[in-house]
Amino acid sequence: MSGRRLPPLHALRAFEAAARHGSMTQASHELSVTPGAVSRHVRGLELAMDTQLFIRSATGLSLTGAGAALADELSISFDRIAEAAKGVKLRQPRRLTLGVYGFFASGFLLPRWTRLRQDLPGLMLDLHTSTSPLDLIPSRFDAVIAVSDGAERSGLVTHRLMPIRTMPVCSPALLADGPVDLATAHLLHSRARPDDWRRWLDHAGFRAVTADRGSSFEGGVLAIEAAKRQHGIAIGIEALVQSEFEAGTLVAPFDKLRPTRGSFALMVQPQMADDADMRAFTGWLLDQV
Repeated sequence: MSGRRLPPLHALRAFEAAARHGSMTQASHELSVTPGAVSRHVRGLELAMDTQLFIRSATGLSLTGAGAALADELSISFDRIAEAAKGVKLRQPRRLTLGVYGFFASGFLLPRWTRLRQDLPGLMLDLHTSTSPLDLIPSRFDAVIAVSDGAERSGLVTHRLMPIRTMPVCSPALLADGPVDLATAHLLHSRARPDDWRRWLDHAGFRAVTADRGSSFEGGVLAIEAAKRQHGIAIGIEALVQSEFEAGTLVAPFDKLRPTRGSFALMVQPQMADDADMRAFTGWLLDQV
């Protein structure tokens, strides 16, 4: 398909304004250019069309027949362009609804929120969080970020993000007097992941250490916050505490990571997989992991 062969658009705009005002000077005020610039655009348009559009006299400007016909058509066309642009501006963009495991939202998304807004300034997200990834039912959202066991989920487009590996974390202040003694340390638990401490202790070779002691919290976010405030040692998910490590608010008192069978995954409703905003967000998220 061949492209349209149009006269210069800036010249058409200058001519239409001059024809509407009957004055090069008034047209220049509207367009924020000099009268000479308007005159040059109009003369260039006349040369390009090989047609005289204005009759110039000492008393001012008057349109020729061809000029009047062109001015009428341009006025209608520019009005349509203005209305189309207004409609696009006023049209509310669709908001993407995203269900997210709360720990992932606070530990991974929020530290990158400024970058997300800079990279995708037009993206509008409604974020819904839960302390338990099992509560994130994909059919309620355009997409969810939750825990996946690697099995295919029927009716969903799944993008694996990162493995889930757990590790103890605490405030650097707790290590000021030397290594942590797990036998006496105050353990911080997440009720959404009640077996994390027992599983890590067994994996790391601390089977004799009792796990069912200390304080428990509704979710991992609060347990991590308590650890930052020197209230004890929590179990963190490696990928979700990196920003805290970089900020120096948390450290790992032991270097043993416990791998799990789970991973975080973005699960998208199939009807949204080709949505432009969803594709942009998916690409951005995959670039971050």
